[in-house]
Amino acid sequence: MNTLLSAGLILLLGFIGARLLKYARLPSVTAFLLVGILIGPHVLNLVTVGIFAASDFFSNLVLGVIAFSLGENFRLEEIKKGMKQVMWISLTAALVTWLLVSVAIISYLIIIGHPIYPAIVLGAAASATAPAATVLVIREYRASGFFTEMLLKVVAIDDAWCLMLAALAIAFANAMRAEVFQMTIVFAGIGEIFGALIIGASFGYLFSFLRRFVKTSEEFLVYIFGLILLNVGFSIAIHVSILLSSMMMGIVVINLARENYKFFEVIRTVDAPLYLIFFILAGAHLDFTILYKMGIVGVLYIIFRVIGKVYGARLGARISKAPKSIENWIGLSLTPQAGVALGIGLVAKSTFPDFGNYIFTVIAATTVIFELVGPLLTKISLIKVGEIVSTE
Repeated sequence: MNTLLSAGLILLLGFIGARLLKYARLPSVTAFLLVGILIGPHVLNLVTVGIFAASDFFSNLVLGVIAFSLGENFRLEEIKKGMKQVMWISLTAALVTWLLVSVAIISYLIIIGHPIYPAIVLGAAASATAPAATVLVIREYRASGFFTEMLLKVVAIDDAWCLMLAALAIAFANAMRAEVFQMTIVFAGIGEIFGALIIGASFGYLFSFLRRFVKTSEEFLVYIFGLILLNVGFSIAIHVSILLSSMMMGIVVINLARENYKFFEVIRTVDAPLYLIFFILAGAHLDFTILYKMGIVGVLYIIFRVIGKVYGARLGARISKAPKSIENWIGLSLTPQAGVALGIGLVAKSTFPDFGNYIFTVIAATTVIFELVGPLLTKISLIKVGEIVSTE
């Protein structure tokens, strides 16, 4: 099978699979992952070598688009309302989840005699949420109210913490892989975080400054993808996080000029096939030959991620004196997991030649589970606080 035929199958099977699985009330992301698993090399083997060879380029592009789009949620005039509660809830939910998942998996890896650094990366990935899935649930059921507004703000900033935790986790993991723990590697990782933020802010300013020369929707698209590719490529060249730099670029763009929201609207008109291919290729990368090795680790990841989100968010709500409805239910509504976690898995896959594939498989497999049950838990939370208008 040639590359073009394989690419066509990916798009059409992903579309058909998503439509069919809607009858089972499954989110599209789950459908794309399941289709990817089905057509991947470990089942039907319909994905050609050429597609896999180009997957790194494509994954980096889509990760750049995802992170750039995430920046739109950081409009200062919006997030500063109730900022204290948002910051505490998002920070404690991310940190407690990272700590619980990491400690649980570290304990198991010590028992079986494996290196423990994958646990730190897995813990960081566990702190991620899925803003897209959360927004889709809210739109579908026409939820509105204080809880809904708070939830949207928390998921907007939650993945920012996750990206920073992931950058630190990968830096620590690299240091731990050395024969002697090297603190200089950790400092280099911290430097990469600030470097990514500076690069993203610089490209964001350039993006906004040159927008005066862009007139039509077609020019908007060319301009957006050109700048995203330039930012991603430069970030890769100097070895900083493409996720952090792209998100920072989006934050600067949305806050420099009110009319810049048009760029995010335009990109939403064409991002559907990009996300479809991204998630299908992510599913296709799932290696079934090592699934049995991640059994206990996967179970620990799922259990302690849910505990971390629920009680971490509850802790932040108590510290910030948020209403009781927020304290009781917002943690459960943070359980969906999707693109950002998979992005961290893909970075780990390319960074760690020994355990990278293992880390990615755990994240990809648990993402399928959390995309199955996560939106349902978000819906239950919204029902419990009385902010869902219709459940039809």
